[in-house]
Amino acid sequence: MFNTTQLIDTSTLQGHGNNTTNCEKNDGFKYPLYSTVFSIVFVIGLITNVVSIYIFTCSLKLRNETTTYMINLVVSDLLFVFTLPLRVFYFINQNWPFGGMLCKVSVSLFYTNMYGSMLFLTCISVDRFLAIVYPFRSRMLRTKRNAKIVCTAVWVLVLSGSLPTGFLLESTKNDVNATYCFENFSSKQWKSHLSKVVIFIETVGFLIPLLLNICCSIMVLQTLRRPQTVSCGGRLNKKKILRMIIVHLLIFCFCFIPYNVNLVFYALVRTKTLTGCFAESVVRTIYPIALCIAVSNCCFDPIVYYFTSETIQNSIKRKSQVSNNYDVKFSEALQSESTSNLQCSLRSLKAKVFHNESSV
Repeated sequence: MFNTTQLIDTSTLQGHGNNTTNCEKNDGFKYPLYSTVFSIVFVIGLITNVVSIYIFTCSLKLRNETTTYMINLVVSDLLFVFTLPLRVFYFINQNWPFGGMLCKVSVSLFYTNMYGSMLFLTCISVDRFLAIVYPFRSRMLRTKRNAKIVCTAVWVLVLSGSLPTGFLLESTKNDVNATYCFENFSSKQWKSHLSKVVIFIETVGFLIPLLLNICCSIMVLQTLRRPQTVSCGGRLNKKKILRMIIVHLLIFCFCFIPYNVNLVFYALVRTKTLTGCFAESVVRTIYPIALCIAVSNCCFDPIVYYFTSETIQNSIKRKSQVSNNYDVKFSEALQSESTSNLQCSLRSLKAKVFHNESSV
């Protein structure tokens, strides 16, 4: 990222010897944008993910491999959401008073959430693909034990990329003695370390998950076109699965494609591989907008939980059916009790009438 308001970089253009071009950049708009968007994401993300974790841990009795992936996705989202107030404070005051270690942790948790979300969403997509396309052959693979192993591998992979990125960041001070955070990677760091990290996270954390999500969705749709498509519980609800796939892909593409595509060009600019004032201006302008969109995935993930988890929906339906059955049985009991009382009263009245008639 880049330092405040107006920043002048000197770039040596290829083929021009010692000639230099001064590019004036004004990216001060990112501070009110970040503080506003991050505040909204914090409120919505905290509420929706706390509700989700309550449903998964307390309300939902039956758990399977799909809910295992979702619980890990919720944990990833909540870890990042808890750091957002610190980011909002920084972008409002443009000063980081919380120490260098907390700055490094906050940066690491951002990348942990970003690429953890993509990988866990991919796990959910692959799991649904196996359940629909290969429902019988995948039974041995789709177990809670294997899901836990996959989730552990995802955490190890994500942390191996996010922790080095965060801990490479060093807090620095500007002319007015304000401390920077989130935006002071040097060009030397980009050339020596961060460019390699970008290649790793873009390939493993973005490109491969994107291709897997698209391929799994296409194969599921092809399976749904077959008239004999069945599942363990009978005929598949094709509209429901189609809606699930569309929502899943839209959230994945909307949140992650703009940021990750722009990150490639951002890295090219910072390493001076891509030069020119126009290119730098476009990349630096798009970067804050794409970052805000990427952060919003914390708010959209609970939508995936609802459309993807058949277990949750069936659990809710079972609870409502039990409640309705209880109400029906209770009403029938009241009716039968009222009827029996009425019949008892009629018999008693009839006995009295006959008794009076016989005594006359």
